[in-house]
Amino acid sequence: MTFLLILSGLMPSFLLVGLGGLLRRRLSEYAWQGLDRLNFEILFPALLFVAASAREIELRTVVNIGPAVWAILALGLLAGYGARRFGPARFLDFAGGWQTAWRFNSALGFVAIAALPGADAALMAVAVGMAVPVANLFAVSALSRGGALGFGATVRRVALNPFLLASLGGVAMGLSGWHLPGPVLAPLQMLAAAAIPIALISIGATMNWYALARLNGFSAALCGVKLIVLPAAVCLTALIMGWQGVQVAAILVFAALPTASAAHVLAAGFGADRVLVATLIAQSTLLSAVSLPIWITVAAVFL
Repeated sequence: MTFLLILSGLMPSFLLVGLGGLLRRRLSEYAWQGLDRLNFEILFPALLFVAASAREIELRTVVNIGPAVWAILALGLLAGYGARRFGPARFLDFAGGWQTAWRFNSALGFVAIAALPGADAALMAVAVGMAVPVANLFAVSALSRGGALGFGATVRRVALNPFLLASLGGVAMGLSGWHLPGPVLAPLQMLAAAAIPIALISIGATMNWYALARLNGFSAALCGVKLIVLPAAVCLTALIMGWQGVQVAAILVFAALPTASAAHVLAAGFGADRVLVATLIAQSTLLSAVSLPIWITVAAVFL
């Protein structure tokens, strides 16, 4: 029964992704890229800030969630490297695909947390805020090894990430207990409300719906790490340690998210095989339509 309720809660989001697939030819590729940029620079930072700052956050929440999500990302990094022998010969192309083993789709994160009974979007905002700098540091470092980006440029790219700035700003405000005045908060809330629908439609419009037919050993290994190994590790650790509660459930949902939909943009910026990464993103997203409702159902057990 819980599984059916969660699936019904996720269904509107899946339908929006499908709508994007139907509308993909109504706009040019550049228009969809522009929407992705708008979401990355403005809409999603607004969502992250509003979600994190909407209510007071206890310091222990940040202290608990931060190390947990960092451990998840590190496990994705290490486990994903096991796919090296199946991957492209050129390390830069491998690194482009490798990043999909630990990067995460923030838009689907907020959709998933909303489907979890009793969970709070602020917990996902904290998880994203803590995970963004580390996920980007791992990805940029891996791609830099095969590219030519220096240390200073790497630091700037990580430090100026809009998701990082908005998340940390929202978390800082949530910890302080101070709230923005209504006239300032209202437009941010309007931008935040538009972020998820636009992101879901854009995912559907830019995704290769036939990607599953191209599943091979390399992509199966990376998708397996992201969608099975990481959430299973969280679940097993929680069971062994006897952990329960909404934070554990939220961390499990975070671990089960498919890879970031914009990972191919970073890969292309370094000269890696963009088509390979785009295919991995599509495969991870499509497979998560099956795996994510299952893991949300499992997460509900820890509440």
